[in-house]
Amino acid sequence: MSNSLSKSLPVSWSPDSWRKKNVKQQPAYLDQEHLDETLGRLAKLPPLVTSWEIESLKSQLAQAARGEAFLLQGGDCSESLDDCDSDSIVRNLKVIMQMSFVLIYGSMKKVIRVGRIAGQYAKPRSNDTETRDGVTLPVYRGDIVNRSGFTESDRAADPELLLRGYERAALTLNFIRGLSVGGFADMHHPENWNIEFASDSPRAQQYQDMINSIANSLSFMEAVMDSSLKQSKTVEFFTSHEGLHLNYEQAQTRRVPRREGWYNMSTHFPWIGYRTREVDGAHVEYFKGIENPIGIKVGPKFPPEEVLELVKTLNPENEEGRITLICRFGAEEVANCLPPLIEAVQNSEHEVLFCSDPMHGNTFSTSTGIKTRSFDKIASELEQSFEIHKKAGSILGGAHLELTGDNVTECIGGAGKISEPDLERAYKSQVDPRLNYDQAMELAFMIADNMKATK
Repeated sequence: MSNSLSKSLPVSWSPDSWRKKNVKQQPAYLDQEHLDETLGRLAKLPPLVTSWEIESLKSQLAQAARGEAFLLQGGDCSESLDDCDSDSIVRNLKVIMQMSFVLIYGSMKKVIRVGRIAGQYAKPRSNDTETRDGVTLPVYRGDIVNRSGFTESDRAADPELLLRGYERAALTLNFIRGLSVGGFADMHHPENWNIEFASDSPRAQQYQDMINSIANSLSFMEAVMDSSLKQSKTVEFFTSHEGLHLNYEQAQTRRVPRREGWYNMSTHFPWIGYRTREVDGAHVEYFKGIENPIGIKVGPKFPPEEVLELVKTLNPENEEGRITLICRFGAEEVANCLPPLIEAVQNSEHEVLFCSDPMHGNTFSTSTGIKTRSFDKIASELEQSFEIHKKAGSILGGAHLELTGDNVTECIGGAGKISEPDLERAYKSQVDPRLNYDQAMELAFMIADNMKATK
């Protein structure tokens, strides 16, 4: 398999060739000169990630596609610039760390930790405007574009927010890297990952028993080897976000010494959203020229033949680890939609990693207008996906989840028995509802059980 997608690209591709295509989901800036000046400043700033980190992730995603590892991708639906603080970052990392060790312990497989973090600042929207009490303003598109407050100044697209987003992403990544190589990730001290409010979680004792078992095994191995296992003190943590705001993505796209091709240096793992998947559209034009591994959101209205056309366009040399299909069908549709997609991929012999996103296809609004998701539906889609892949002789190699380490009540159900009236108690998301700690850990144990059953 080739490791250089750039060799097959048409000569006409460049980081800005997307501008010649049909562009969707982009904000309207009133001051083009200000935007251009801001993008020029952004393009000169240091990269947020490195090419060797990107290539390492691509190699590991290829392992997941072969069933040798599992992708755990999780984090906020949309990051807030105001929430870039150490406590919020640590709480989210703790949830992913705890979930990952549940999966490792249950499946005895490597887990690839990828956060929806350090760049998930832009959101696709169904409409360009929003109307309240007869007043119509531009829709909120995420903190890198505008603000959620319903005033004319809040909703005006501000180029300076691109720089604020970059700065917050850099601060977040710097903090994560420090934690990943420091004592926070040390398996000898799992108490570092404890979340204060979670001590009464229904899964707390089961998790603690598991961690005690891991710690005892680690101490045994070190005693036998008469040395410390250095790898038990660090973890790898990658970042991801939807590559939606093309001006922002282009500004951080560059070549690097001693490597061929172009890299998007704003994140390790960008994905193409459900609303920007047109094979002849601007987003696909941009994505086909970068060397990063790419996620593609796949839903019920995305026929298998169109998925394959997109996969071939983005990965003409069939490079392993390049494409991840993030399937978001919903609990009611997954049994109808996933089997024909698996069959089409198998017949085409395209190299892809299948990942389940059980969140976005299971969103609904309550009678009082609150957007939420049912934990039971989320769990059902995941369990159905594991079973469908097993029957087809295929591999479900990952899960894509919206979750938080904050003590929120945004999704109903789970062991905590959150009901619709409970949602108003601690609903903090500005866009989509997220799993809280209890729900995320319950899901982790369920995924681990399914991974064991499909070995």
